[in-house]
Amino acid sequence: MAAALAFGIYPGALLGDDQGIVHPVRPDEPRRINDALDVLQGDAAPLTVRAYHSFAATVALPEPPTPAEPQAYLRRGRKLDLVLQFREPSGRLDEWLEFVRHTVRTQGPHLASLQICEEPNADLPVLDGSTPNVINALVQGVIAAKEEARALGHAVAVGFNAVPTFDPADTFWSELGALADARFAAALDYVGLDFFPDVFRPVPADRLADAVTAVLTAFRRDHLPQAGIPDTIPIRICENGWPTGPGRPERRQAEVLETVVRTVAALAGELTVDGYSFFALRDADSSGEGLFHHFGLLRDDYTPKPAFDTYRRLIGELAPR
Repeated sequence: MAAALAFGIYPGALLGDDQGIVHPVRPDEPRRINDALDVLQGDAAPLTVRAYHSFAATVALPEPPTPAEPQAYLRRGRKLDLVLQFREPSGRLDEWLEFVRHTVRTQGPHLASLQICEEPNADLPVLDGSTPNVINALVQGVIAAKEEARALGHAVAVGFNAVPTFDPADTFWSELGALADARFAAALDYVGLDFFPDVFRPVPADRLADAVTAVLTAFRRDHLPQAGIPDTIPIRICENGWPTGPGRPERRQAEVLETVVRTVAALAGELTVDGYSFFALRDADSSGEGLFHHFGLLRDDYTPKPAFDTYRRLIGELAPR
């Protein structure tokens, strides 16, 4: 039997690709976004609202927070799944750790979870894996966030995320394990996985469930143990999606979403998976030619694609009541 999952979504349209920031062609409209979130949530337990805030003390024009005002979407019991990105090119930690603590102090009542760093094992210009000292920033940031939350009495789940590792020579997990002391182990509440099957590497439709199973199983059985992270620490899917666009039918997006979520739910008990968040609510540019323009459940004019109703139905069936 499939296990219940906590569900979430990134409600913005601004995102990063391998070249930089992709800006939406239409501005965020909080009323329409809230209406869409209300429909997705239905009578299920509250959705989490995923948001990103970048730290870069010495950068003149840091990446903007997205969405710009996430608190606008926290009606009907919704709370934030907030990501703090470590983008400080010097790699210095003093101001970073104060930024983490300040976030807990000011946002604590609104937070369901606080993710420290964004994809720290992905060495791409728009991701934290390209920032010096990122693993130390991850470890010390998790500890600082949890200590601050405990001191203030905030029930905030603190964790980090990563992408699947396909290179056997990759050292991220072993390096993390070397730095992960008892304080880190006591502070860590979850580990997130960002993965996008059949997006960057094609997967035949009849093999999609097998591919999802293989990635999740390897993450739990092969990668996390290298860092000393036990089976009792939940995995949650922090980012998953499938873009439409040229050669990528909207109906197929709905089919991929259904397969991925049901496969995750079927594995949740065995692999200790406690949540799933979709990326993203709305397209950046529904007429754009780029892959990253079309990740939304809604088109850029807020009209729904078929996958919007698929996600609504899956939440209604699989979310805890």
